[in-house]
Amino acid sequence: MKKALVLSSGGVDSTTCLGLAVEQYGRENVVSLSVFYGQKHKKEMEAAQKVADWYQVEHLTLDLETIFQYSDCSLLPHSDREIPQESYAEQLKKTEGSPVSTYVPFRNGLFLASAASIALSKGCSVIYYGAHSDDAAGNAYPDCSDAFHRAMGEAIYLGSGDQLTLEAPFVTWTKADVVRKGLEIGVPYKLTWSCYEGGDKPCGKCGTCIDRAQAFALNGVEDPALL
Repeated sequence: MKKALVLSSGGVDSTTCLGLAVEQYGRENVVSLSVFYGQKHKKEMEAAQKVADWYQVEHLTLDLETIFQYSDCSLLPHSDREIPQESYAEQLKKTEGSPVSTYVPFRNGLFLASAASIALSKGCSVIYYGAHSDDAAGNAYPDCSDAFHRAMGEAIYLGSGDQLTLEAPFVTWTKADVVRKGLEIGVPYKLTWSCYEGGDKPCGKCGTCIDRAQAFALNGVEDPALL
């Protein structure tokens, strides 16, 4: 039986990935990995732990904060940039083709490279992560694109001596598609956190809150995390 490592941020997409992996391989053959990159709050990390506990899978954490100390990404505490309170589509109108301000530079590349090392050490043969097409649209998050996934997948396969494959099951899906699949397999969305702010409740105004609300609305259900 194969063993899978799943990158888990505690949000909708990675939690759905975790659900798929557990369904395919069994909880005893799944490892969840959460990465702290210096974000302003730890809501995501806390949610990832709750989700791992719910699925009863092994949960690992990794601290990569130091790597991003030079970044001016608006998600990081040392940045003086405000987190935009508008949709990604509106943000992209102002970036002239560059990623949005909440793009953490090459985050997925660093996460996946680190995950590859850990996966090999834990006896895993596949890595899952939750990139989807809405995040890649307009170059908002270029490390969520299908082209990036294919290139990174080849690098990980070759660099691991043909031992590791990379899976991004939603890379051509919309977030609404992801939620639809998650609802089908009973993903515990009530435990997840997506908001870029660290308040008691999601702000409802940042890009990821807007995307999340739309994804649930398109599926005709209320977001369980807001009930």
